[in-house]
Amino acid sequence: MTFFMLHTYRMCYKAFMLHFRSVFNVFFVYVLQLSSQGPTHDEIDFEFLGNLSGDPYILHTNVFTQGKGNREQQFYLWFDPTRNFHTYSIIWKPQHIIFLVDNIPIRVFKNAESVGVPFPKSQPMRIYSSLWNADDWATRGGLVKTDWAKAPFTAYYRNFKANACVWSGTSSSCAKTNSVSAGAWETNGLDAPGRRRLRWVQKYFMIYNYCTDLKRFPQGVPPECKRPRF
Repeated sequence: MTFFMLHTYRMCYKAFMLHFRSVFNVFFVYVLQLSSQGPTHDEIDFEFLGNLSGDPYILHTNVFTQGKGNREQQFYLWFDPTRNFHTYSIIWKPQHIIFLVDNIPIRVFKNAESVGVPFPKSQPMRIYSSLWNADDWATRGGLVKTDWAKAPFTAYYRNFKANACVWSGTSSSCAKTNSVSAGAWETNGLDAPGRRRLRWVQKYFMIYNYCTDLKRFPQGVPPECKRPRF
C-alpha cells in the first residue's frame, strides 16, 4: 500500500510534519519518505520496522543522494508508536537535513559537498508513505516471518503540514517569498537545547550508525562521517 502527495518540493523553510499512529505488527515496514524519481533519485527516509511483541520499535533512517544510500542510522523509540499519535518531521535545508520525533532532533545529515559527498538539493521530491512486507530483513535479519493471521495491518495519519518550496515544474514558490529572515533561517543550525537533545537520543537510543561500522567499511568510513556532527 502506497500513497503520495501531489506537490513536489524544493527545500523547506520549516518542516514537513505528520502525526502518525500505526497498528502494524511484526515484519511489516512502514515508510515515510521524501523522494524524487529515477536511478539517480534523492530520498530522505523514516522507516518504522515491525517487531516481535514486547520488543522496542526500531526507527530506521536513511539518506539517498544521486541514487546512493547506505547511510543508515537506527534508533529505539522511547515510546510505543502504536498507542498514540506522534509527530515525525524533516527539516530540509541547503546546509543540512534534520530528522525529528515529537520536535526532538534525532539525526543531522550535514551538507558535505566540500569533501565530494552529493547533497539532495537540486531534485524536487514528493512525500510518499507506504506499508509493505519486509520479512526478508526487517525482523531479526529475516529469521522470523510474517504472521498473516494478524492482518489487517493498519496505519493512521493526521495533521500533515508542509512549510516548503512548492515546485511547479519550472520554478519554485520560494522565489517569490525569499527574504532576509528566510535566508537567516536557512543558515541556522540546532541551538544549544537542540544539540543536548540530539546527544541524549544518540547516546541512549541509537542502536546502529553507519559511521561507526568499521566491518562494513574496512577501508574507512564515508567522508561525511569524519566531519563535526553539528
